[in-house]
Amino acid sequence: MGEPLENIDSVIKAANIMVHDQGLHFTPRKVTVSTSGLVPQLKHFLHESNCALAVSLNATTDEWYFVGHLTSLKSRCLLYLSSVNNMYAIQLRVQLDGNIPSCVDDAKRLVDIVQGIPCKINLVQFNPHCGSQFRPTSAENMIKFRNILAGAKCSIQTPSLRVPEQFQMAVNA
Repeated sequence: MGEPLENIDSVIKAANIMVHDQGLHFTPRKVTVSTSGLVPQLKHFLHESNCALAVSLNATTDEWYFVGHLTSLKSRCLLYLSSVNNMYAIQLRVQLDGNIPSCVDDAKRLVDIVQGIPCKINLVQFNPHCGSQFRPTSAENMIKFRNILAGAKCSIQTPSLRVPEQFQMAVNA
């Protein structure tokens, strides 16, 4: 586990073996490198690999985004798309954190960020664990977030939302 682009040379070597006709011979579209978007390494990846890309976002503002600057990340995503002749859409993995103040504002900023970037947005509910500073967002906020993205015609994949406790009896009946 960890950030693959911190070991960029090995990641590129492994990806190249996976897609080489004398290696595993996967199509580049079937090999996806998932990253938090380390910008300098992302640029190197874009020049050396034609594999698919998934970028994890934990926020839509530089204040909350722990990895770097979102404007640089967006420009690298656009560079990625131009380098592969728009054959692929970028997968964006967006983890919703209950600590971030406004899911509505965050969703609207995400719509602005992905403007012009063909992408599939995978909304992820944070799974709490002991010692983590993060907490899950509410199902209500997840739905609000999803609806804003859907209203902007974004391609979205959402998790199965848990049935609220007050409706459990109706579901189990």
